[in-house]
Amino acid sequence: MYRLKYDPAAGGGVHEAMPPAASEALTLALADACHDPYTATEPYGVDDGITRMLVTPQAFAVLMVGKQEDAITILQITYLG
Repeated sequence: MYRLKYDPAAGGGVHEAMPPAASEALTLALADACHDPYTATEPYGVDDGITRMLVTPQAFAVLMVGKQEDAITILQITYLG
């Protein structure tokens, strides 16, 4: 299982400001990604196996998967409204 962390530049403000249903959907999707990041996400740009995109109906997040440290870093969250 991977642990989840925020890049300091990404902050958590967008996720915290999202409406409850959208925030919950993103939280559940992030939990799925912690169990299996390659099944729960899609490549972001060139499939380098590191930078991934998590898509929900109302948001997407850009993630960095660190295999050696077993961590997923949230680089950006965008709320689509």
